[in-house]
Amino acid sequence: MSDTHNEDAHTGPIKNPKQLLIAVFLSFVIPVFVIIGLVQYVSSGDKAGAGASHSEMAKAQRLQKVGQVEVRDANRPLRTGEQVYNGQCAACHANGTAGAPKFQDAAAWGPRLPQGLDALVQSSLKGKGAMAPQGGGDFSDFEISLGVIYMANAAGGKFAEPKPPAGEGAEAPAEASAPAAAEQPAPAAAEAPAPEAVAQPAAITTVPPASAAAAGKALYDKACVACHAAGVAGAPKFGDKAAWAPYVKEGLDHMLEVAIKGKGAMPPRGASTATDDELRAAIQYMVDNAK
Repeated sequence: MSDTHNEDAHTGPIKNPKQLLIAVFLSFVIPVFVIIGLVQYVSSGDKAGAGASHSEMAKAQRLQKVGQVEVRDANRPLRTGEQVYNGQCAACHANGTAGAPKFQDAAAWGPRLPQGLDALVQSSLKGKGAMAPQGGGDFSDFEISLGVIYMANAAGGKFAEPKPPAGEGAEAPAEASAPAAAEQPAPAAAEAPAPEAVAQPAAITTVPPASAAAAGKALYDKACVACHAAGVAGAPKFGDKAAWAPYVKEGLDHMLEVAIKGKGAMPPRGASTATDDELRAAIQYMVDNAK
């Protein structure tokens, strides 16, 4: 009896080949599951970052303009597709900003071209992803379609330009006011102003601050909002004091110079046709809203 007790004391938990196989199997399986768990834990951080990016994109969409009322000059010359691209689309499509298919990138445009011209134009008019409706610009629907055709054909598309709708793009007669001026009778000598009156110099007027603020907001809504509303591609986010602080320290003149020349993903003048004064007003508008 004592011999049996001593024998049991010296034996381990594995008493037969079946238990040995189970122990060997578990020694390999358990570490595998531990490694898989660690990988999932680490990758969950990346998914959280992607979720933040998605949330930021969704916020940019919520900040887009729901609608607008514009009075366009029906007599102005019709802009070409290239002019529409340079004036509005290049801000994102020149560098592929915010997922926009890059200009002349056949691989990026390849999946989109089979959708057809109507689908591509509707995406531009209604907005898609980070792109605001009509690209956030002031072009007519027909001009937007010309811009889409210009970009699509530059990436391998074969879309033909449609004819402009009746009444769109007509040029104003250059000499419309000449006959009216000719019909005016010459003023009589007795009606000429006194020498003292014409000798007075004209008053020098300046643009009121309110008008400058309105011009800055208008340019922001038209061109700057595409990237600055959500801080796309590193652009300082609208209203973000911390993001604008380093730029404010450099001064308005330096910021204007950067806007004129372009920097990073931002093309020169934000791919707009704005004047230096309009750019300055837009920068001041964004700075004022980041204080």
